[in-house]
Amino acid sequence: MNTLKRIFVISGRSQAGKDTTADYIKDYYKDLKTIKLQFSSYIKMYAKEISTWDQKENDKPRELLQDLGEQIRMNVDKFFFINRIVEDIKVYQDYFDIVTICDARLPDELDTIKNEFNNVYKIHIIRPNHNPYNTLKEQNHPTEHALDNYQDYDYIIYNDGSLEDLKSKIINILEEVND
Repeated sequence: MNTLKRIFVISGRSQAGKDTTADYIKDYYKDLKTIKLQFSSYIKMYAKEISTWDQKENDKPRELLQDLGEQIRMNVDKFFFINRIVEDIKVYQDYFDIVTICDARLPDELDTIKNEFNNVYKIHIIRPNHNPYNTLKEQNHPTEHALDNYQDYDYIIYNDGSLEDLKSKIINILEEVND
């Protein structure tokens, strides 16, 4: 019964436009069932229980999320979050046509999904000259730099213009993928 047609794994630094890209992909495939997943959804669930965070995106305790993710990868399982997403996709594959994963930050996240499933497209978003207002410690965290030398993307988008420009770039990719 597997209806899954495509998986888009979207990577980039903080506030590069990853979520916006996933939203544009969902809009493009409006006649298909699309689900947006995040490797960080489990980190966010744990952080909500550990702290007083109400899960509002603009109040996100980024340092706690980064530290918690590192602790789990180091002390529980390096592939903990990756394995969870793989399991999630296997559950959803019979119910959705399109999966977007909008927060890839590590090479293993990109490579594992590509190796595990068919029709996977890795999209990297670069937003030049953007200051995401993170603290210096947050900006220097491995999840902000682990992909600096990674080259195995299917597409790279420079998010250096308006939202309409970004949308146009994404639509061009989606039209190419659909050919």
